[in-house]
Amino acid sequence: MTAYIARRVGTSILVVLGVSIFIFALLHAIYPSPAIDILGPRANRVTIAAYNKQYGFDDPWLVQYLTYLGHLLQGNFGYSIKFNQSVLSLFQERWLRSAYLSGISLVLAVIIAIPLGVYQAVRRNTIGDYVATSLAFTVYAMPVFFLGLILIQVFSLDLHWFSYEASQSNSIWVIMGDWYGMTLPIATLTLLTIAAFSRYMRSTAMEVLAQDYIKVARAKGLPEHLVLLRHLLRNACLPMVTLIGLSIPLLLAGNLITETLFNYNGLGLLFYNSLLNVDYNVLLAYTLLGAVLTVVGNLVADIALTVADPRIRLA
Repeated sequence: MTAYIARRVGTSILVVLGVSIFIFALLHAIYPSPAIDILGPRANRVTIAAYNKQYGFDDPWLVQYLTYLGHLLQGNFGYSIKFNQSVLSLFQERWLRSAYLSGISLVLAVIIAIPLGVYQAVRRNTIGDYVATSLAFTVYAMPVFFLGLILIQVFSLDLHWFSYEASQSNSIWVIMGDWYGMTLPIATLTLLTIAAFSRYMRSTAMEVLAQDYIKVARAKGLPEHLVLLRHLLRNACLPMVTLIGLSIPLLLAGNLITETLFNYNGLGLLFYNSLLNVDYNVLLAYTLLGAVLTVVGNLVADIALTVADPRIRLA
């Protein structure tokens, strides 16, 4: 296990480095110098040249990348000119809000999707299964922003049950208690995740129901609820462990659209504003965060799978 984790960590570091090189080169190709965006379109060549010299944008992109990597290894993620603040401090102010939005959406989705998928598998080809499947496909086919706009129109503008804007507080405790403002953002991410998870859970549960040990358990007279809890649920949930681990970086991408739509001051909205302002360092840090979450999610899923199923051994 230790050797496996060490190899995976080494591979993950190489993946993150590769992503950082690609994103850095791509940004440099699109915007060789952010001087015009920072100083304005009327800035003269002398001012632009002085700005590039001061911040090292006149160096070759490879030299700029190595300089950035050196700062990154020292815990320095750069400085945001637009926000007049270090990138690390910007992330420290906002990461907990995004983590709350992603975390509670993921937990709610798992709590609802697992029993829903089992119900669909047990009651397959019934009216309940058809209705749940139709709703899941409909929600799954919707873009995040479209589903959010529908929820805003119905539950905020028409019914006035919830706010069309997320909580604007800087306190995570106030945000957690503000259900009037946070219900629609959470519901947007939760519904999309439920649609994906329930379909996957239904397929897995149907495969488990066809196994011989389920038939043997029923033949022995074991009550149906014990068959589902002891034999079906545990084995059907094993692939869900991997799916949950892989969904962590996807929630970060979902946050980007959801936070922008509901004006929620988290990392997603920060990335959107930085993209409009061509804020190099924030864009790089956010992209690297997504890469790190991806490799960490894969690693955690693999390890959790061995804990949940002792038959699996990592060599």
